Amino acid sequence: MNKIFAALLICTGLQAAAQNTPHENLVQYVKPIIGTQRMGHTYPGATVPFGMVQLSPETDTASYELNGKYNPKVYEYCAGYQYEDKTIVGFSHTHFSGTGHSDLGDFLIMPTVGPLKLNPGVADVPGSGYRSAFSHANEVSAANYYKVKLDASNITAELTTSARVGFHQYTFPKSDQSHVILDLMAGIYNYPDKTVWTYVKLLNDSTLVGYRQTNGWARTRTLYFAMAFNKKFIQHGFKKYDKREVYGGFWGKFNQSKNFPEIAGKQIRAYFDFKTEEGEKIKIKFALSPVSMDGALANMQAEAPGWDFDKVKADGQKLWETELEKITINASVERKQDFYTAMYHTMINPTVYMDVDGQYKGLDQNVHKADGFTNYTTFSLWDTYRALHPLFNIIQPQRNADMVRSMLVHFDQSPENMLPVWSNSANENWCMSGYHSVAVLADAVVKGNAPFDANKALDAAVTTARHRSYEGIGEYMDKGYIPDEKTGVSVSNTLEYAYDDWAIAQMAKKLGKTDIYNEFIKRSENYKNVYDDKSGFMRPRKADGTFRAKFDPLSTINEGFIEGNAWNYTLFVPQDPTSLIKLMGGNKRFVGYLDSLFTMNLPDKYFAETEDITRDGIIGNYVHGNEPSHHVAYLYNWTDKPWKTQERIRMILPRMYKPTPDGLGGNDDTGQMSAWYIFSSIGFYPVAPGSVDYSIGSPSVNNATIQVGNGKTFTVNVKNQSEKNVYVQKMTLNGKPYNSLTITHQDIMNGGELVFYMSSKHR
Repeated sequence: MNKIFAALLICTGLQAAAQNTPHENLVQYVKPIIGTQRMGHTYPGATVPFGMVQLSPETDTASYELNGKYNPKVYEYCAGYQYEDKTIVGFSHTHFSGTGHSDLGDFLIMPTVGPLKLNPGVADVPGSGYRSAFSHANEVSAANYYKVKLDASNITAELTTSARVGFHQYTFPKSDQSHVILDLMAGIYNYPDKTVWTYVKLLNDSTLVGYRQTNGWARTRTLYFAMAFNKKFIQHGFKKYDKREVYGGFWGKFNQSKNFPEIAGKQIRAYFDFKTEEGEKIKIKFALSPVSMDGALANMQAEAPGWDFDKVKADGQKLWETELEKITINASVERKQDFYTAMYHTMINPTVYMDVDGQYKGLDQNVHKADGFTNYTTFSLWDTYRALHPLFNIIQPQRNADMVRSMLVHFDQSPENMLPVWSNSANENWCMSGYHSVAVLADAVVKGNAPFDANKALDAAVTTARHRSYEGIGEYMDKGYIPDEKTGVSVSNTLEYAYDDWAIAQMAKKLGKTDIYNEFIKRSENYKNVYDDKSGFMRPRKADGTFRAKFDPLSTINEGFIEGNAWNYTLFVPQDPTSLIKLMGGNKRFVGYLDSLFTMNLPDKYFAETEDITRDGIIGNYVHGNEPSHHVAYLYNWTDKPWKTQERIRMILPRMYKPTPDGLGGNDDTGQMSAWYIFSSIGFYPVAPGSVDYSIGSPSVNNATIQVGNGKTFTVNVKNQSEKNVYVQKMTLNGKPYNSLTITHQDIMNGGELVFYMSSKHR
């Protein structure tokens, strides 16, 4: 054989082998248990990427109300699960991931054996209700799979999902008294009158449908369901816990408590009885719909037509594998666990909010059909505009564009004629400050990911920003700041509005709208109006122009800021760090200020009364566990000491993120904490969404390959990587020396290679 031909065959064979080499399984590194202890507020149960169902255990039933007042204990259960608890109450189908306020926890199911108990009981009295003790030794938490042994009944519970269907598999012991309880009263951030109405109808002796309407964080929320068993139940029953009805009609002619075909009321629990053999599996498919009971049945038939639990689990894990492969890294096992769990957490929310036929309930409470896009809900925008949506513009551009479309139909349906602030389930919750959806719109438009009507997006943003009656916007427009007398968060609102206005200006500039650009670029400088040069801090300012006399820049309570203090919020000018540095006295003073933030001691008394800020997420006085400071470590890049950004990033990463149940330093906030980790691990971060620039940091991985679409990849390679080599000595981009402290979105999306050369000494 010709030697050259043989060499070509060998070369071709090697190339084919390389192309056919399977990717490392990345799902194995996802540990949903991370963040379930203390402040992370994540949940360990099953879901698929952006799925409408989040099927997970609840470990307590803390009420939002206690003796007529807010019960602080409920805050621990924003995700329904706390790792330190010893009992499980049941498994419900909807959860927020990592939030600092909550709702949901719909349709709780619990399998039991023995005498029927329809109350959950209390954790410290074993056998007092249907709850069960469990051990973490008998618990498995993985991507789209959860398994646990319920000690009280010796039942093994397994959970998996499709986008709209929760699939339960319960392995029972031999018993003539096996039950499945459906608790329609249970919920997260629950209180006695939260359930407005509930309806259940049996279709046959293995299938039922119904709905529940609740008045919680989302005040007009109706969720429909269809529930099917793989085995006929022997009998069923209902128990109503309603207060005495003023009028109940003539339904008393029937005994509705046992084997009746329907039930309606506010407080209802249902049960279904079986006889089981040792090791028999009772399977349940539970489908959700925002539109109708028929919609739920159609969702079930479309997504889970059979009874193969393992297939549904495997199909969901394949979906996760596909999403996780959008960034592949070379790092230690522990760092991969951190990284891919962070990837997982970034792709739980926002969630799909429509049936398989595209129908969804809108903010106007009418039924609509998504035309050419997927409708999403769960927009925690005060958190996620910072890094989550910028991450989506790189690795999920189509989804992010659909999320913008979802925000635009929200605007169309909004009685207030505003873009979402914090929205869920066809409801606006108005939680937190700013109008940060405009930053998400601007980031997509400026970065060229706008397969929607960009001019309409700009109009919606401008209309929202001119809504004078919303939380001080009128005063902000007239005075250039929000007066202290107007609201307790006057300073942070002024700062956040100013940033949002800058984002609107960037979108207007991109679209050639000069008049709008001029209006909003001027508004974006309003942050200067709440800076007090005598104290050196952003500070509450009164309507008469004077600053508040009594002022503590370390306190997070009643000082003019939301979830933060003046030390941190003074740095919230991500749109113009250069001008902020000048305002604060120049480079030397600014570097000293940043250094002090990270090194000073913040006494416990300054956050003792807060829920969202605890010692877990604090380094010095820098609060990484809450979002307003997420850009701060990168601000050194605008000074003469950019190496300090590199030093701080590499210090924050291992301190705030660990592959353990308590491994998050604060609420994950529907993926924002995790998005910060992903960006910072690979070496750059979007300091000001609405800009095409990402600020350079210090990568902690050995290398990373990002799928940027159209068959292109952007690779980050790190030379001389180690825990001590945190400083960037030099960089190359596509083989050429690269000296900038920013990299552009286009550089990334074009594909190529960024190489970092690391050292233990800074330049």
